[in-house]
Amino acid sequence: MTAAAATTTAGTATRGAGFPCNDCIQKCAQVAAAVVRGDLGMRINCGNPVCHQSDLIVSINEMVDKLFNFTEEVIQVAAQGVEGKLGVQANMSDEHGIWKEFISHLNTMMVGHSLQVRDIASVCTAVAHGDLSQKIKVDVKGETLVLKNTFNTMVDQLRSFSSEVTRVAHEVGTEGRLGGQAQVKGVAGTWKELTDNVNTMAANLTAQVRDIASVSKAVAKGDLSKKISVEVKGEMMDLKNTINTMVDQLQEFATEVSRVSLEVGTEGKLGGQAHVKDVSGTWKELTDNVNLMASNLTGQVRDIATVCKAVACGDMTKKVSVPVQGEILELKETMNTMVVQLRTFAAEVTRVAFEVGTEGKLGGQAQVEGVDGTWKELTDNVNTMAANLTAQVRDIASVSKAVAKGDLSKKISVEVKGEMMDLKHTINIMVDQLQEFATEVSRVSLEVGTEGKLGGQAVVKDVSGTWKELTDNVNTMASNLTTQVRSIAEVTTAVACGDLSKTIDVEAQGEISELKLTVNSMVEQLRTFAAEVTRVAREVGTEGRLGGQAVVKDVNGTWKELTDNVNTMAANLTAQVRSIAEVTTAVACGDLSKTIEVEAQGEISELKLTVNMMVAQLRTFAAEVTRVAREVGTEGKLGGQAHVKGVDGTWKELTDNVNTMAANLTAQVRDIASVSKAVAKGDLSKKISVEVQGEMMDLKHTINTMVDQLQEFATEVSRVSLEVGTEGKLGGQAVVEDVSGTWKELTDNVNTMASNLTTQVRSIAEVTTAVACGDLSKTIDVQAQGEISELKLTVNSMVEQLRTFAAEVTRVAREVGTE
Repeated sequence: MTAAAATTTAGTATRGAGFPCNDCIQKCAQVAAAVVRGDLGMRINCGNPVCHQSDLIVSINEMVDKLFNFTEEVIQVAAQGVEGKLGVQANMSDEHGIWKEFISHLNTMMVGHSLQVRDIASVCTAVAHGDLSQKIKVDVKGETLVLKNTFNTMVDQLRSFSSEVTRVAHEVGTEGRLGGQAQVKGVAGTWKELTDNVNTMAANLTAQVRDIASVSKAVAKGDLSKKISVEVKGEMMDLKNTINTMVDQLQEFATEVSRVSLEVGTEGKLGGQAHVKDVSGTWKELTDNVNLMASNLTGQVRDIATVCKAVACGDMTKKVSVPVQGEILELKETMNTMVVQLRTFAAEVTRVAFEVGTEGKLGGQAQVEGVDGTWKELTDNVNTMAANLTAQVRDIASVSKAVAKGDLSKKISVEVKGEMMDLKHTINIMVDQLQEFATEVSRVSLEVGTEGKLGGQAVVKDVSGTWKELTDNVNTMASNLTTQVRSIAEVTTAVACGDLSKTIDVEAQGEISELKLTVNSMVEQLRTFAAEVTRVAREVGTEGRLGGQAVVKDVNGTWKELTDNVNTMAANLTAQVRSIAEVTTAVACGDLSKTIEVEAQGEISELKLTVNMMVAQLRTFAAEVTRVAREVGTEGKLGGQAHVKGVDGTWKELTDNVNTMAANLTAQVRDIASVSKAVAKGDLSKKISVEVQGEMMDLKHTINTMVDQLQEFATEVSRVSLEVGTEGKLGGQAVVEDVSGTWKELTDNVNTMASNLTTQVRSIAEVTTAVACGDLSKTIDVQAQGEISELKLTVNSMVEQLRTFAAEVTRVAREVGTE
């Protein structure tokens, strides 16, 4: 507002209805004429107090001030619209009549245009990023509706194409289902060509793989007569040649193996070898294995034949010594066992024959273990012969054998005389003492070893010598064992009850000493482990001292694992708590750049995600509030709103409060604007009708003419705004005749904005229509700025990516399916 306007406004409160002087009336006519020409820089200034307080002078000055502000707003909105800045609003609140309607239409057009362009940009960005789930949903009409339908059709076709190509790729490449074809209806141009290329690739790949599968199945069934005959190129040609070469090598390998098998297994020709030329890898390894098998079998059979010949010639010194495995190993062991048994049998028969027949030693028996059949029968015959010769001492041998086997119920009952009688009495007495000794030892062993009754002692009367020494040794053993076991039991019972203060201090030797040391070492390690775990648990869980570690020296196995697990738990808890504390401390200090990055699981992982989500929401909230505060409080951009997605509770309430404040501030600032009384109310249907003469008649005609032009200007701008911003009719132009200055500039700006918008939207529609039809050669080349420029870049980037994608798919389809 100019200084003159401020002066005029300041005097409004005290002005009267005085009639202005002639100079002021002439100036009124000049100001009105200037307004008609579009010059809003003139004001009526007069030193006469009456003129200064005149309603006419004050109203005209206020009207010019408000017209000036109005034109500034419209020029600003139009200029920002030309620059591509979306969402700009004309800030002319507290208006009435046609001005309010005009501003409303203009703002509605800008809002509609902003919503449409942003929705299109959002979908284009999604398509450029490979997201084909979004569509343009904003309500539009006219050519913009055609653009919306075209774009959505293009997205549907892209999604259908992507879905079909993905399905075919999944069936052929992952599930192995050959023969699949992509079905994309209603496409033409590049999209049809891409679909055909993918289908050609799939068909060629199906034919090639099926031919390879046919040959592979034949090979698996042992039929080596088939080869791959399908026409292929590139790497598939290498695969074809490789498999055909493999079949040739398999055929040669099978022939050689069959020959060697026939010679060795049927004709008995040992030493044969398979000869397969020009093979490597597994085939060479298989050939070498067959030759190794033939070579080993030759060595084994020849070694067995050598031993059999030696046995047949009575030579029992030789054995099968060749290294063997499996059933050949069993045959080797059987042959060697047979040789050993024959050698043992011969030695035993020779010994018994010598003892009984030459030395006269009675009771001799041939002992040949593990023999059956003829060998057992021969052994029994020899023993029968020896038994007949030793019939007199058989009873003594029977009792002795019973004693040797632990059977003390038998005694010698045969009728004997002389020294044999003494032998009979001596052996019977020995049996009685052994029986008593065995009974006592068994009782003590049962009590100590089975029933767990410690402290038992064996009592054997009237024994001496070795029997008494044996009895004393058994009792000493039982006593020592009782003391040692009771000491070990006392310590282990204390450990089980949580008492780690006791150790085994009884005297012990051998394995019992080792057990004593082991148990004492275990108790000491348990005591150290318990103390360390208790200390770490108290520091971390009670005192809040993070970073503690349990130190248990010289432990292994489970105790080391337990110590490591406790230390790992403490270290992880320390890292997690410190990371959470660092982030929450940063948030408390206003630093929202940090997040929790430490590895975590379970509830700690949920806490990590919750804190990180909170920080992200706080960061978004702070950024949005800062932006709105800067736009409204510093840049003067009214109508701004904070957008914080996915928040609830206090954050949503804070966001709503900030937006309410910004909206109220916008409404208040816009409500401040005013124009002259008649024009300020937006009532352009009124004209000056009072009867006047002279210069006042000129002023009347000038003002009435100005009102007519304002009315025509407002009507035209409203019509263009309605057509472009609401009905989607592009190409409209405001036609206001006989205007100049600011009014002509305003009309030109509105027409320039409408023309630019028409050119931009039609260019976008042309490109998206071409894309939908499969023509990827076109790009948006119209001049644009701001968000329109970003939309242009997004659409062009999308087309470029689609063109690259189409070229790559065509290339891959050609390489894989044709070449």
